[in-house]
Amino acid sequence: MAAFALASCTQTNQPESATAATESHLQEEGAAAAGQSAVADNESQKNVVQTAVGSPDHTTLVTAVKTAGLVDVLSNAGPFTVFAPTNEAFAKLPKGTVEGLLKEEKRSDLRNILQYHVYVGALNAESFEDGQSLGQVNGGRVTMGVKDGKVTVNGATILASIPTSNGVVHVIDQVLLPQ
Repeated sequence: MAAFALASCTQTNQPESATAATESHLQEEGAAAAGQSAVADNESQKNVVQTAVGSPDHTTLVTAVKTAGLVDVLSNAGPFTVFAPTNEAFAKLPKGTVEGLLKEEKRSDLRNILQYHVYVGALNAESFEDGQSLGQVNGGRVTMGVKDGKVTVNGATILASIPTSNGVVHVIDQVLLPQ
């Protein structure tokens, strides 16, 4: 998922053209040639995908990103802010939901849900304001909550924030579902 430019920390709207371009780009299926994810670099800071792959708490998310064909897109420069649900968060969904979304015929639904977890720009947890609305890659909006030092997105608690080479990963305790 994704991090965003520090310059957009207080930005709550993103131009429609940027949203459309990013959404279109994030929907691209894997090409015959390897993309950015195939670049071998063991010295640089990890990107959002590499960060998720390295986390034992995000195996379901990684499987979903791979199935949706979004690995190369989220390995690109970004910046992205990604709200990354844990395996426990996925387990809270009704039985069979994850398995159903991983089927070929549900690929567009899976992409829509995953893109709802991504904002174009790098936003650190400290930059969020209570009631702030963010335009997500899928065209939906999420609302940030800040109360007593606790930061939430659509009610999901941000458990940790991890800076990456192409953004920020905010680990959350629920899967965000677009309306």
